[in-house]
Amino acid sequence: MKQPLILLAATVLVFLALNHTLDYQDSYEIGYGAFTLMAAMISLTFLWLWARRATPLAMGMFFGWGGAASIMGWWWIFQILHQPPWMTENPLLLGLLSIYFVGAILHFQVIGRSFGLSERVFIVPVAGSVLVSVLALFFL
Repeated sequence: MKQPLILLAATVLVFLALNHTLDYQDSYEIGYGAFTLMAAMISLTFLWLWARRATPLAMGMFFGWGGAASIMGWWWIFQILHQPPWMTENPLLLGLLSIYFVGAILHFQVIGRSFGLSERVFIVPVAGSVLVSVLALFFL
């Protein structure tokens, strides 16, 4: 746990220094860009691991990291292109969000199996998350 905390502290300091040296927008774009590219590389690594049958989690990790890369990449490009109107309410973003959803669903399936639960139990956290989101939309 010591190494991750040191990495976190160093990363926070780097981003704060970037923000102070450049500005928020440039710091944001550098961070989003770097994370998007790292997430894409991690996603492709898990696709390779899946192809090698190295781990049962690989497909969920491929979709999870691929979804992260897709969503973060969308917002990164959105900022770099100075918020073009065609990206503001584009349904393509919902397609990219679906990649992230599949990653989460696959993770819940693996978690359920790890606990020896029924094969369909993964639906509970997925449906619960959607329900809370719908309720928040209409009541907050």
